[in-house]
Amino acid sequence: MVRGASKADKKLAYDSKLCQLLDEYSQILVVAADNVGSNQLQNIRKGLRGDSVVLMGKNTMMKRSVRIHSEKTGNKAFLNLIPLLQGNVGLIFTKGDLKEVSEEVAKYKVGAPARVGLIAPIDVVVPPGNTGLDPSQTSFFQVLNIPTKINKGTVEIITPVELIKKGDKVGSSEAALLAKLGIRPFSYGLVVLSVYDNGSVFSPEVLDLTEDDLMAKFAAGVAMVTSLALAISYPTVAAAPHMFINAYKNALAIAVATEYSFPEAEQVKEYIKDPSKFAAAAAAPAAAAASSGSAPAAAKAEEKKDEPEEEEDEDFGMSLFD
Repeated sequence: MVRGASKADKKLAYDSKLCQLLDEYSQILVVAADNVGSNQLQNIRKGLRGDSVVLMGKNTMMKRSVRIHSEKTGNKAFLNLIPLLQGNVGLIFTKGDLKEVSEEVAKYKVGAPARVGLIAPIDVVVPPGNTGLDPSQTSFFQVLNIPTKINKGTVEIITPVELIKKGDKVGSSEAALLAKLGIRPFSYGLVVLSVYDNGSVFSPEVLDLTEDDLMAKFAAGVAMVTSLALAISYPTVAAAPHMFINAYKNALAIAVATEYSFPEAEQVKEYIKDPSKFAAAAAAPAAAAASSGSAPAAAKAEEKKDEPEEEEDEDFGMSLFD
């Protein structure tokens, strides 16, 4: 009789595998595996086969292996994984693009019935329409206060009904009704909770950021730095242009209010003394643009006028019948 491996041997093998994966892979997705069956998990492993490895296990074993491996290698970044190992979680080690791997994982969701005592992950709404149930089944609907009517010998739901709210426990009546209606309202699969990348840990929402989102966040950060620098009068590359403009405005205000002057302020003072000069200066570019636009039009009009004259010369001066 061949004996299987002992628990100690299994722990050593698991510890060795986890340490090997930590050394080989620098990117890890921490995923929740609630209500995920073994067949579903096997399909996920097949779908990710290549640059990704799925590893499940007890949290205590994973924490112990990570802690010991961190001490052996002197890599303290591994310790950032320990706070993430809470609940029913697993690890996906990958060398591929993190966003693509997370999207691939999300594809393997399986519909599941509403079991009694289960916490609803989403709102469950029963749609209106014919249920195909005979009138003797109306008691289920009456218990749940669902309005119905008898139509052609079957029970018909009149209006949509929110049967279960997100976060509520599924009761026996709700589970029985959904089973009779053939509704599998929930779907389960591996859900990415956190992302580990070369010692850094961040939320999976970061993977959905586009270049436009990054540019918008960068611009918002520059604006905040500029505002702070202007408020404390600290020169930075972003705040320097605003500081120079504000200084020019202050010097110009002093020059206008006093007899002090400098070249850039002379024209402003002239405009204040005689506003008509400002109106003339503002009208000059518009007039120049209008004149430049009318010149080509006039040239085209002259060309159109000249063309018939040339045709007349050709017709009467070079006629074949002369």
